[in-house]
Amino acid sequence: MGYVVMEGGAEFGGMMFEPDLRAMQLAGGSDVPIRIIPAAAAPNGDDKGAGQNGVRWFQSLGATDVVSLPLVDRTSADDPAIADALRKARLIFILGGHTHYLIQTLSDSKSWLCIQAAYNEGAVIAGSSAGAMVLCEYYYRPTNDYVAKGLGLVSGACVLPHYNTFGKNWAPRLAGRLMEAVLIGIDEETAMINDGPRGIWRVFGKGMVTVYRSGECISCRSGRQFDLLPGSSPA
Repeated sequence: MGYVVMEGGAEFGGMMFEPDLRAMQLAGGSDVPIRIIPAAAAPNGDDKGAGQNGVRWFQSLGATDVVSLPLVDRTSADDPAIADALRKARLIFILGGHTHYLIQTLSDSKSWLCIQAAYNEGAVIAGSSAGAMVLCEYYYRPTNDYVAKGLGLVSGACVLPHYNTFGKNWAPRLAGRLMEAVLIGIDEETAMINDGPRGIWRVFGKGMVTVYRSGECISCRSGRQFDLLPGSSPA
């Protein structure tokens, strides 16, 4: 199995060099194939610009093989060439934007099957904001106040991105609906990576990660480690 990186937003700048450098290290170094998925920005026509922002960011961190793929809709998600590029990638970064559109694009697609295959062979799968939300078993649609099924890479979880700005407002309404799930609030310029012993998560970046599970709430700053299982304490 590989690793999962979930970021709260404002991903390309500031303290985000910490988790992204760690993600590159886990992926195998600065020369491994890094592929960016800008689909969530496509509804606003921002996919090319957002993708290139990601390319420049990872290049500034020393990456030598980073490409933003033209994966912008369901047709391109089923393109064999794009799927093959994801299958060969060692670090796959899913950008933020429109969460439901991103799910519709990736779910059951050839690209998602190849992302899962790459993950099973040790690749790092990263997502920011909407990109992090879809990696979980559940995601929240605030536009119609609806909880939907995500891609399920992180089971039993639901991410609340931009937690220090607006994401924290989602927690009260979701706590009663997802009583068996773990709610994960991730601040902007903040990330969590499951690279600790036995898959324990570690916090990176500027802010905090707030975890709601089994009626308890814990907050972890950068450098702290925590388990998503109920009853465990942060280290």
